[in-house]
Amino acid sequence: MKKNKKKGNNPSTMRCPYCGAPMILRSADGIYKENTQQAKLYVCKNYPSCNTYVRTQPGTFRPLGTPANEKLRALRIQAHRSFDALHQGGHMTKRDAYVWLATVLQTPQSQAHIGCLGEYSCNQVIIESNRMLQQLRLHRSNQAITHKEAAT
Repeated sequence: MKKNKKKGNNPSTMRCPYCGAPMILRSADGIYKENTQQAKLYVCKNYPSCNTYVRTQPGTFRPLGTPANEKLRALRIQAHRSFDALHQGGHMTKRDAYVWLATVLQTPQSQAHIGCLGEYSCNQVIIESNRMLQQLRLHRSNQAITHKEAAT
């Protein structure tokens, strides 16, 4: 019995969400300043006039998210930096951070990936991550003051 393939999961049929041209698998050489990891990308056929691409999972042809233009890639980087500060700063575990992210995005945890987000959702992640980080820092600060007062 043949397995049914989900529509849209075949990277060979991927199209640029901005201009509609096919996405072509190629080396990241010439796009990344240094491609020391021999990364592969799906790049819009109209690159560089349409500056849209998405990196693949290392060693596979599977895209790590959805194709993005320069503006969206910059937003995703900013969203990741804000989000990563939650778990890299020791405020929560990485797993807890992704559970929190799924709640913010109102999506199943399996779909809570910044590489798949659009501009609006990236902006929400940035705002909510910064808000949560501020709350966590304030809570830690208040705990430190309470412990200091109790010691005196």
